[in-house]
Amino acid sequence: MKELLPNGSVVLLKESDHRLMIYGRIQKDKETGKIYDYAGCFYPEGIQDTSKVMLFNADDIKAVFFLGFQDFEELEYRAALQEALRNREQLQKRELKEQI
Repeated sequence: MKELLPNGSVVLLKESDHRLMIYGRIQKDKETGKIYDYAGCFYPEGIQDTSKVMLFNADDIKAVFFLGFQDFEELEYRAALQEALRNREQLQKRELKEQI
């Protein structure tokens, strides 16, 4: 699993020419229920319409232009978040094996 980027990071997605700023991690699409790695808004414009959230995954990122703020609190939170994600992945793998 790739390490999650901190909030405030500015990225460019594949097949896009407009950068996004990450403002949320591990976000659920209200309509589909699908979980995404990140929520972002256009940079430098920011959030202009709260009903239009840009959801994307780490695999969608082509380039990182700026790495967001990181301090002890961020590093601690990100470690806990990534551990929860690893545990969820292991549980999903076990459930899949049980179905077979």
